[in-house]
Amino acid sequence: MDVAGPATVLVFSHRAEVRSALRTAIGQQPAADVGPLHWVECSSGDEVVAAVDAGGVDLCLLDGEGQPTGGMGISRQLKHEITDCPAICVVIARQADRWLAHWSMADGTLAHPVDPLVAPEVVAGLLRDRASAGRRPAPRR
Repeated sequence: MDVAGPATVLVFSHRAEVRSALRTAIGQQPAADVGPLHWVECSSGDEVVAAVDAGGVDLCLLDGEGQPTGGMGISRQLKHEITDCPAICVVIARQADRWLAHWSMADGTLAHPVDPLVAPEVVAGLLRDRASAGRRPAPRR
């Protein structure tokens, strides 16, 4: 039985190769008890806000180096504006940026380049946490 079941994961970066690298590193099922994953790709901050506002997103993976709006700013905005905000993981370029991820109110971080051994564990953990908090699945509008 799946602990977290099927999940919708939003991946944001203005660069298609970063979105692809994240999807590839995480895979379709990050753990035996989590998934399968349905991917939603966004290339702008406005697309992220619209998708989360529409509902149905369980986890956001946000590129901290996104342009023109970075994932950390988007994370902070979502945490302040969305009542039942999905879990958020920010992809940071440097370990020293963890304090910025903390400021952004992100639930987790991944370092770029994304490690395919670490990324599935982080994603699965965030989805399990969401499921155990009774906040899964998010309703689709």
